[in-house]
Amino acid sequence: MTGTGTARDAARATLDKAADENFPVAPFFLPAAWRTDLMAVYGFARLVDDIGDGDLAPGGADARLLGVPAAEAGDRLVLLDAFEADLRRVFGSTPRHPLLRRLQPTVRRCALTPEPFLGLIAANRQDQVVKRYETYDDLLAYCALSAHPVGRLVLAVTGTSTPERIRRSDAVCTALQIVEHVQDVREDLGRDRVYLPAADMKRFHVGEADLAAPSAGASVRALVAYEVERARELLDEGAPLVGGVHGRLRLLLAGFVAGGRAALDAIAAAHYDVLPGPPRPGRLRLLREVGVTLRGER
Repeated sequence: MTGTGTARDAARATLDKAADENFPVAPFFLPAAWRTDLMAVYGFARLVDDIGDGDLAPGGADARLLGVPAAEAGDRLVLLDAFEADLRRVFGSTPRHPLLRRLQPTVRRCALTPEPFLGLIAANRQDQVVKRYETYDDLLAYCALSAHPVGRLVLAVTGTSTPERIRRSDAVCTALQIVEHVQDVREDLGRDRVYLPAADMKRFHVGEADLAAPSAGASVRALVAYEVERARELLDEGAPLVGGVHGRLRLLLAGFVAGGRAALDAIAAAHYDVLPGPPRPGRLRLLREVGVTLRGER
């Protein structure tokens, strides 16, 4: 396989994961330019998460593209450092990785700044060294790195950023991050990560052994229900963002909010037992939630 073929295949393997995301990345109803830019941003965000989770495609193509020696290709912190160095080339020269070369026209066209991208890299660095969160405030500080940048980039790409919209977006994105944490308790524990705050686990008398069980007992269900309500409150705080924009962007943002609400409803319908696997909402439920959100009925 040629070097060009390897680079193309590595980029395609990352972008193909968009179809498996909880929420649509660049839905068909958006203008073509927005879809192109959002997919470029997605390529960055997906790749940095794959580096942080150790989920890169087999064969080490991404490490080679980033200039990481084979002997260090398994060191996630080394890979993240190399990825950050390549990101900085986006803002001044020519990056090595094809996904970052794809991102460069978007950065220039939309006048994007390095900060949100650096935040996502910092979140993945933190994942390598911080495996537990003592308090909810600690978790919120992590979400400021791992979640806020995503919404801020969507607003920047669509040219709709204002301080109030950013504040609402941060609330929605934090809620969606918490939704994923609640859905993926077992998967995260398998990676030696627990995103349920230790103070909350203590309050509900939940130990880590309880999270490894095949199904949730009463204490785990009570804890999950508590975190679900926190996420609902954040979605309600951020939902006015939808009514503050117009056109197809309004539909996109309604989809994000509705997706979060539908996921929380699915968790509740499973009686807050997330341990057998993530409860997922059906398409009909999601469409109903989109309608409710667009009408501002919550």
